[in-house]
Amino acid sequence: MGIRLSLDMSIDREEFRRLLPGAVGAAPMREEGDTYSRVEGARRWRIRVTPLVEQRLGSLALPRHRVEIQLEGYPEDEAEAFLARFHRGFQRGGG
Repeated sequence: MGIRLSLDMSIDREEFRRLLPGAVGAAPMREEGDTYSRVEGARRWRIRVTPLVEQRLGSLALPRHRVEIQLEGYPEDEAEAFLARFHRGFQRGGG
């Protein structure tokens, strides 16, 4: 059974690409255009990044992307851990 998740993220493509290895683990991943993936035995994940129209707040323009995550072959607890790590990898500190 697979898991699919779609997120709208306010992030530019370069920043997403820079943060992704920390969000999914340091092991090598495959990059093909807008898609990143990794196969680990019976488990595989695929992340597709699609540009969206920027969000405008007055004179401020925020880049946006739709990020689609697919997980296959992950037991439920490992899928939850993967997604939690992904979210932590893109959290920004505030105060």
